[in-house]
Amino acid sequence: MTNIPPPAEELRLLDAELRQLDARRAVLLRRRAWLVHVLRTASAQRSVPGAGQMPPVWPVAPGAAAPRTEATAPGVQNVLLLLGGILLTVAALAFTLVGWGHLGITGRALVLAAVTLAALSAPVWLLRRGLGSTAEAVAALGMALTVLDAYALHEVAFDGSGGLGYAAAASAVLSAAWAAYGAAAGLLVPRSDAGSPARPDRARAGAGTAARPALRLPLPCAVVTAQVPLLLWALAVDAGPHTLTAVLLVTAAADTVVALRPAHAPVRVVGLVGVCGAGALGVLSAGWLCWSAAAPVAAARGAALLLIAAAIALAAARYAPKPEVALCASLAAGLCLVAGAGGVLRAWLPGEWTVPGCLALGIALLTAVRTPLPRPMRQGLVGASLVVQGLAVLWTLPLVAGTLLGPVALIERPWSGTPLDIRDAVFQDAAWASYATAAPLVLAAVAGVLALAERRAVRRPASGVGALVLAWAAVVVTPVVLELPYGTGLVADGAVVVVALGVAERARRGTGGPSAPALTALVLALVTSVTLALVSLATEAGTIAVLLALAALFGVASTRAGLVAFTAPAALAHATALACAAGASAGLRPEHTALLVLVVPAVAALVAARAARAGRSAATVTVEAAGAAAALLALTLAVTDLPVLASVLALCGVVTAGTALRPERRRAGHAAAALFLLAAWVRLAAWEVTTPEAYTLPVSVAALAVGYLRRRRDPSVSSWAAHGAGLSVALVPSLLAMWGDPHWLRPLLLGTAALAVTLVGARSRLQAPLVLGGGTLALVALHELAPYIAQVVGVLPRWAPPALAGLVLLALGATYEQRLRDARRLREALGRLH
Repeated sequence: MTNIPPPAEELRLLDAELRQLDARRAVLLRRRAWLVHVLRTASAQRSVPGAGQMPPVWPVAPGAAAPRTEATAPGVQNVLLLLGGILLTVAALAFTLVGWGHLGITGRALVLAAVTLAALSAPVWLLRRGLGSTAEAVAALGMALTVLDAYALHEVAFDGSGGLGYAAAASAVLSAAWAAYGAAAGLLVPRSDAGSPARPDRARAGAGTAARPALRLPLPCAVVTAQVPLLLWALAVDAGPHTLTAVLLVTAAADTVVALRPAHAPVRVVGLVGVCGAGALGVLSAGWLCWSAAAPVAAARGAALLLIAAAIALAAARYAPKPEVALCASLAAGLCLVAGAGGVLRAWLPGEWTVPGCLALGIALLTAVRTPLPRPMRQGLVGASLVVQGLAVLWTLPLVAGTLLGPVALIERPWSGTPLDIRDAVFQDAAWASYATAAPLVLAAVAGVLALAERRAVRRPASGVGALVLAWAAVVVTPVVLELPYGTGLVADGAVVVVALGVAERARRGTGGPSAPALTALVLALVTSVTLALVSLATEAGTIAVLLALAALFGVASTRAGLVAFTAPAALAHATALACAAGASAGLRPEHTALLVLVVPAVAALVAARAARAGRSAATVTVEAAGAAAALLALTLAVTDLPVLASVLALCGVVTAGTALRPERRRAGHAAAALFLLAAWVRLAAWEVTTPEAYTLPVSVAALAVGYLRRRRDPSVSSWAAHGAGLSVALVPSLLAMWGDPHWLRPLLLGTAALAVTLVGARSRLQAPLVLGGGTLALVALHELAPYIAQVVGVLPRWAPPALAGLVLLALGATYEQRLRDARRLREALGRLH
């Protein structure tokens, strides 16, 4: 059977349907009136060409551009209405301020009352005729006149009252009056009579959305004006900072109610802006009052204000229409709660325990996860807890950074003596922070929270890594905070290195390969080892013992396949430092210590070869890089003694040549040859040999031998590629030295060698020996003839060289084509050579 509703419900449904029909009929009637107006305007323009804004009805000539309007009709209308409203407001203001004295009190009241009533009542008549924009402009004028009425009333009747008090009362009255005026306009003018006739679609309001009021300006203006009455009243009565803060929070609460109401968009926007502005000022003021208070009672008063702000934010989050707004509001509420309670704790507890107390409150916010609150609110409270924990960790960063970087100062004064304790060794050149006592507890607490989150699979990788890093930081700073003895502190740091390596190995086994926790633990172990080595510089025995232990520890860890790429270079680095420390302890000079350091590159070559046989390419590269760095350090130490430097270069060449024996490192042979050559040159320089041939001939002989073997294996190789470098090294330096040598032996030997090279090139039909040998031979001959040429030039008169040059040019010009053919034949002949 048909479900017939009760009579009351059926009557409500019928009334709703009738209202919708009336609204639709009114929209269609307005649309019809607008269309009739358009048609009449077009008809008038046909009779009077060029009048109005309608386009012409006759066709446009071909090629001519159609006229383009630069402003729309609604835009022009709005500009005109705005200008009109501004001019009327200025006129009313001038009348009130300037021409006020020409009328009596009765006349003044009657004139302003009449003008204001007319301006406020005209929009109703305009709305009923569909003139919405004009009604808005006249309504704005009327509201401006009410402000002038308030000013005039103060000047006439309340001249003796205080300005701030009257302003507060007047703003409250105006806000209420404008809100009532906006609501009354909607009641006096049915919704179907308001709006633009050209937009019938605006009449179709969706279910659940609030209808736009007949006048759009009064309600937003009322909300804006409502922001100041309480604040002005507080200022008028000389209220204290707590009262002013409470006023701001009450205003923010009222704005929250407005912003959460299903009103039209402008009112919600104004309310939201008011919430953000007044709420932010109130929270900042309450936080300052709470955290700057010296007595617990004053801090509690500020905390109460923060509690009010948190309640407002929670209420906003509970009824917020969007999840994003609820999340932000609940986050702000959580921060206000922690800030208020933290301010009270600051007044009760010693200064170094304020941050741990706030951290405890922030961690307590995590219990919101187990509450039946909506999901956005829980997320916001958890976000507030994370913010508090992050700030607490930032509070501990100076202590952690000082613990890690403080020992760097010991590099300038190694082995200066045993410190009083580990803190004296680390913070010898830095001030100790009094708040640092509670830093390990803060780091450990946050690490525990992250570990619990990782255990419950909440962002597992990031939480695990963060817990590992914070736990390491807590352990590292604990010996410094507790002022442990120097030796005990070294042992504690060494234990941290061992534990970090164990954690890395365990994490690697758990995942079957490199993972974020394993890599993090390795990095922490390396950082701790560097800090430990720096701290050990305070004493000689401590330095050698620590470096020896670290080198052995990382060497043992290198036996693990997954760690060798990191631990083997670390072991070599500590071994290098150990060699330097052993040399210094034995009283060796730096250049002699370099010979000890060379043991590290040799060991690195052996380890790299073993890693290559095991198929660990990454470990091979890192180990070879560590060995190369140690060799570079040895060269730097030996650079002041040329004989020792030559020996170091030769030994580096031996190690590099051994590396080049591996098939994948054949290119290292070039580096080995360069090292041997440099060693020979340095040795010659140490013997004070200045003859260039002693430096160049060994290189050229080796290069020519290599080139000969290369052309023998591959005859297609060019002579320049095979012999060009060797011949150039052999001939060019001697040729340059010949020009400054007054003796006859070097030119004779160089000319003989050049002649031999030229003959070999001609016989073998090779281009490089022929060109280089022939060119060198010509330059040697020119060098030998130079004194005689100079004598002849000195005997000749000054006009003879220009004349001779002119004759040569004439001869060349006369036989230009023949010379070109000869040059072409020479080029072709050289081109046929290999």
